[in-house]
Amino acid sequence: MKRTLFTIIAIFSFFTQFSFSQNASDYAKASVSIKFYDRTMYYAGNKEDNPIYVDVAITNKGTDTLRFKLADDRMFSLDFFAYTIKNTTLPNTKDLIIKRSTNQTVYFRELAIEPGETYSFVENVKNYIQIDEPSIYYLEMHFYPELYKTKMIEIVSNRLSLDVRPAPSASSSSVLLVENKTSALLKPEAISPDKVIEQTITARQKTLWDQYFLYMDIEQMMVRNSEVNRKYKNASADERNRMLNSYKADLMQNRIDYDIVSIPERFEIENTSYSQTEGSVSVIEWFKYPNFSEKKRYIYKVRQRDGIWQIYDYSVTNLGTE
Repeated sequence: MKRTLFTIIAIFSFFTQFSFSQNASDYAKASVSIKFYDRTMYYAGNKEDNPIYVDVAITNKGTDTLRFKLADDRMFSLDFFAYTIKNTTLPNTKDLIIKRSTNQTVYFRELAIEPGETYSFVENVKNYIQIDEPSIYYLEMHFYPELYKTKMIEIVSNRLSLDVRPAPSASSSSVLLVENKTSALLKPEAISPDKVIEQTITARQKTLWDQYFLYMDIEQMMVRNSEVNRKYKNASADERNRMLNSYKADLMQNRIDYDIVSIPERFEIENTSYSQTEGSVSVIEWFKYPNFSEKKRYIYKVRQRDGIWQIYDYSVTNLGTE
């Protein structure tokens, strides 16, 4: 088990000449990582009502004591960046801009962590980034071990996929598969294949994307396309993650695989068959248009992993109009 240890050496003025400043090479073995503190559904909107808490961990992976500075106001020690699918960045908050552009005294502590030890804390991403629009973003943090103003040295964290939903309203309070009076996203349950399909289609009818993707093997659904499969196999880990999140975003925007994201007016499970690991569910679905209804048969293929059934493929047959 990793131990967490730090020593407060002193408090200094930001504008004082630092007699103990370190070089970039001193931080070569420093690792910075981020993860969601309380993974839940995240919404656009103000930071007080809809915070996005991230756990920040600074780890000494070297063999010598790691020393770095951490400002009492952490806005002078780190940055968060949120990238859109088109690789543009979201703007900083006004509070962050004002603080960094105002001439002021910034106090900090020098912390020391021994080899193998980790220092961690929790930050609200919305203190740094203005997130007003629902979308999928790639979240990244930059840590400045010699503080922001010097900004000669920075350590870049891993990236997280951040799915931001529209700010909730009173009319959208009913959510499938979420515990009563909480917004905590539940893990998938060990339910039967027909229930998996029923809940997935119902989630799509209600535009509840978290529930819609809950029982879907996104990777397998994406690589059904042979060209995408070839690119995915040759991609790096980071590129694969971007491809998966881009695929989800395209589904949500109804840009690809129209059949799987089409919203039926009603549906009826026709037949379910499965073994211990593989199965299929046949569903009749009706799609309403201004002057007619279209009838289709969907065959959803499911696979069991760790006791959970997941959709990994599907086919569609047109059954005419009514």
